[in-house]
Amino acid sequence: MVPSDDNKLSNLRRGALEYCVLALLAGPERYGLDIARELTTNGVLMSSEGTLYPLLARLRKAGWVNTSWRESTEGPPRRYYALTTAGATALDEFRCAWTVFRNAVDAVLVSSGGIA
Repeated sequence: MVPSDDNKLSNLRRGALEYCVLALLAGPERYGLDIARELTTNGVLMSSEGTLYPLLARLRKAGWVNTSWRESTEGPPRRYYALTTAGATALDEFRCAWTVFRNAVDAVLVSSGGIA
C-alpha cells in the first residue's frame, strides 16, 4: 500500500518541525501566532496551529526556548518565545545532521533516476 501524500508529509514533518521552529527563533523572539503563520504559509511544514503549542511547550520543557509575556496593543498579552543557548546548540547539531541526511537521500534519488 502506498501512503497518501498527507501521510508522507506527516512522516517527514515529524522529525523536522521542532527544528524549523528553533530556526525561526534563531532571529528575533516571536509570539506563537506569528510562528504558526510562518509555518502554515504553504501547508507543507505544518497544516494547523493545533500542533504548534504542544510543540512549543515541549521545547520550553527541554530548555531550548524561553518565554515571556508582553502586553499587546491589539488584544490580550502575548507569550513570546526566544531561543536559548541549548536550543541554538540543538539547532546547530540538527543542521549538520540534516545536511548529511539530505545529501544521502538526494544521492539515492539521483542515482535511481528519481531527481535531477
